Amino acid sequence: MTATGDRRTRRFWLALGAIVLVGLGLRTAYVLTVARYDQHFYDASFYSAEAQSVANGHGFVEPFARFTHPGEPAPEAADHPPLTVLVLVPGALIDGELLMRFEMVVLGLGVVVAIGLLGQRLGGDAVGLTAAAIAAIYPNLWMNDALLMSETLATLTTVGAVLLTYRLLETRSVRVAVALGAVIGLAGLTRAELVLLFPLLLGPALWSLRAASRDAWRVGGAALAASLVLIMPWVGFNLARFDKPTFLSTGDGVALLGANCSYTYAGSWIGTWRPQCLRAEQPPGDQSVVARKYRSDAIDYATDHVGRWPAVIGARLGRGLSVFRLSQTADFSAGEGRPEWASYWGAAMFWIVALLAIAGVTTLRRRRVRMWPVLVPIAIALFTLIAFYGLVRFRAPAEPSFVVLAAVALVALVDRGRRGERREVAAPSAPVGESEPQPSTIEASSSS
Repeated sequence: MTATGDRRTRRFWLALGAIVLVGLGLRTAYVLTVARYDQHFYDASFYSAEAQSVANGHGFVEPFARFTHPGEPAPEAADHPPLTVLVLVPGALIDGELLMRFEMVVLGLGVVVAIGLLGQRLGGDAVGLTAAAIAAIYPNLWMNDALLMSETLATLTTVGAVLLTYRLLETRSVRVAVALGAVIGLAGLTRAELVLLFPLLLGPALWSLRAASRDAWRVGGAALAASLVLIMPWVGFNLARFDKPTFLSTGDGVALLGANCSYTYAGSWIGTWRPQCLRAEQPPGDQSVVARKYRSDAIDYATDHVGRWPAVIGARLGRGLSVFRLSQTADFSAGEGRPEWASYWGAAMFWIVALLAIAGVTTLRRRRVRMWPVLVPIAIALFTLIAFYGLVRFRAPAEPSFVVLAAVALVALVDRGRRGERREVAAPSAPVGESEPQPSTIEASSSS
């Protein structure tokens, strides 16, 4: 690398570091003044209590069993994939929830850095720094970074997988393929639907290598092996301890049944999840048995009401994309630790970012930049909203894609403005003492 290149790289990293410090200040202030006082009971309570259970040596069992099964051994639990819990265990061992929240803040700053690097890869330093700057202040990212939930880790692994896909397309390296497979494995251990990253990222990448079939088989096998090495211990653990086949989690049963009943197919709660959809008494059996029963009931209801699908799917997408019943969705999010004011701020910024992202797609297409990897997380988020229910946090893994595409558009707009200014400066002016011909003069001369 030349000295000029070294200086440019150094300036990029210094600027990115300054942006990260801004993001750290914002997230720290939010944790200390708002998030730490959250007392709502939702999934974060499970993650926190389960991390404490693992830290105390009890393993992955129902963390609230002392209330639901007093005097009995705690039942086995796999409500969610395990990685978020494992990441929170150090905080549970050392301090408690406040340290856990700062663990998430650190991961969130990693998201800001990764977004900057992805932007740089797609459009250069200016796009990278612009994307990182948006990410540092974007509420739909920093709200998650203060919560004990899976969204921050899911976002980090997803944007990491997209970055590594671009790297693999450039290098065809087995080492990069192993890293990509490992990151996708970690993503699946964070949120089950993120296993879709494997076929949606690796599939097209291997297709692009079809002319060199040996390279395709080599990198594809390496990526698959890395993913399986990480995922299979958890899958094997679940297959051994539950009555019914269980792979990544048992949470899909509750999620599906809560989103497929009369309360969520019509009326004011259309497209959401409601506890009224669940049975008053839980069916007998362990979590795998209950999940299978709930899943079956949800599918039966959905297939019996196919005529409602267009309205329900539209409502789910509208809620998840912050364009349908925003106040109700903000109230729902407030019950999950996201204040209404922050949700409104996040919605307003998302509208701007999403519109710019559309322009960013157009810009990259015109420049013939390969962009399908950055669109994959958006496709997965849309699938999740359609298949489950409308919740803004389901969009989290796709937020970096929206931000990077928006940054591409912003930088293109600025560059276009600068080129226009340079053309005006370079245009010849009339000599001193002479005036430019008036429109009437031009018209008269042309008519003669």
